[in-house]
Amino acid sequence: MFNITKKALLGAGLVATASISVAAGLPDPGVTFTQGHTAIVITDPQNDFLSPDGVTWGLVGKSVTENKTVENIEKLFKIADTKEIPVFISPHYYYPHDHKWEHGGALEKVMHGLGMFDRSGPLDTEGFEGSGADWLEAYKPYINNGRTVVSSPHKVYGPETNDMVLQLRKAGIDKIILAGMSANLCTESHMREFMEQGFEVQIVSDATAAAQMPGIDGYQAAMVNFRMISNAVRTTQETLDQINREL
Repeated sequence: MFNITKKALLGAGLVATASISVAAGLPDPGVTFTQGHTAIVITDPQNDFLSPDGVTWGLVGKSVTENKTVENIEKLFKIADTKEIPVFISPHYYYPHDHKWEHGGALEKVMHGLGMFDRSGPLDTEGFEGSGADWLEAYKPYINNGRTVVSSPHKVYGPETNDMVLQLRKAGIDKIILAGMSANLCTESHMREFMEQGFEVQIVSDATAAAQMPGIDGYQAAMVNFRMISNAVRTTQETLDQINREL
């Protein structure tokens, strides 16, 4: 059916652009952006993932730095302002009652153990400003502008546990430019659900990053799945160029 070699599939985890589709023998469906139907969705643009002071920096910092993830997400925010593209944020918050769950997966246990994204309560913002759950400071002007939609928090990784899909549907969105943290966890889970829900999804490959641990490269794992499942995988610059052409 397709001329897919083991070497090509491994390569798909290292470089995420349209050329990889050709190299791996995969089709590259692409997404055509249309005004009023296209949105940028950012997962977890929060301190605990993207700040050197965040509790996961020891795991994700190298990937974030190499990809220039912080800068590339900001480029997406900026062009959204310029081109009047709606922006939707899917945050991650944990409240005290979430720490009473009776079971969880491996990374859930890590997140809870680190106190990641902790807040004092769903209706309480005490201690929130500047915390690990707060937005990265550079992003606040874009997120707190009165136009950006912030969904309810997702609780594990995907938008099945929040109202993101509802918010997108109510805004008439069917094409998604997806970026944020973390590539193989929340970002990938959002991509999978969006695809199942019938959206077209373009991943911005260097506006995300992931944990690197002995024997585990979360970014490479995500890039393989992004290329196999999403409609398109493009770099930030490729995405900006496309936005400028089509919107």
